[in-house]
Amino acid sequence: MIVKILPPRSTFSGVRYNTNKIDRNKGELMLVANFGPLQGLGKLRPQDYVNYLNAISALNKNISKPQFHAVISAKGKSYDKHTLTKIATAWLNEMGYGSQPYLIVFHKDTENNHVHLVSTRVGRDGIKIPSDFEHRRAIANINKVLGYDMGFQYKFSTRAQFLLVLEEKGYLGLDPNEKKIQQRINNYHPDKVRAEAIRGILEQYKNKAGFIALLKSQYDIDLIFHAAEGKRPYGYTIIDNEQKRVFKGSEVLPLKELLHSFSDRHYYKPAEDEEFVAPAYIQSIRIAADVDDQQVHGKKRKRHKKSRTITR
Repeated sequence: MIVKILPPRSTFSGVRYNTNKIDRNKGELMLVANFGPLQGLGKLRPQDYVNYLNAISALNKNISKPQFHAVISAKGKSYDKHTLTKIATAWLNEMGYGSQPYLIVFHKDTENNHVHLVSTRVGRDGIKIPSDFEHRRAIANINKVLGYDMGFQYKFSTRAQFLLVLEEKGYLGLDPNEKKIQQRINNYHPDKVRAEAIRGILEQYKNKAGFIALLKSQYDIDLIFHAAEGKRPYGYTIIDNEQKRVFKGSEVLPLKELLHSFSDRHYYKPAEDEEFVAPAYIQSIRIAADVDDQQVHGKKRKRHKKSRTITR
């Protein structure tokens, strides 16, 4: 993902540039934020936004070029307009513009989906929004918002595991630095001692109702099960947040042993699929795809004439 801050201007020409895109059906207004009572007036003209931004900017006469105009661009169509808007909103907040009046406009006239963001560099208190090392902070903050800074704190053996950590933590990143990913994979070394410790924890709690929640609350361990739609899990991943490490479930405890206690009907919840009925206390755990488990278990599923299609 690319983020670029355009040179500041004395006028808010960025508003007209983006509204012209909307008028020509090459853009879409995604979000109008912090324009106060103006937002309750119904359909607004571009000049209404400009007038409001000028009024805020007039609080500091020393700022001759108050327009803040930035672009956040995805590679191809990897991010849709709604995801880009969420990313842009979070990025503006990190850059100090979260309380500022701003517009976010999605552009759909190029090969790469992107959004434009327009605001004023003058705060409501008349103080200029900090711009020191602005371009460097722009890149650092987009990495933070996408979750890459957090994700690279973990040790993982596959790209899929890295993305799974981001997803589990609620981040939206889909295009990490592939060179850095590969370097981390190349430097990965299994931690058999930690794996054995987690195995002991799983064996201790697997027969207890609510053990998934217990793992999270007491040990900060997340279990993510992988399955085709309507089928029993074929694998799982362990995210050890305490030690910042990701394990394939098979490295720690075979899935069959982990789910063995679920044969007790006390833990079952009625369902139409008799092949596998999910234990009630793991219903809230998201079923996710995992490229590596899919490869490992693919041949076995084929022998049993099971579909290779993995859904979320």
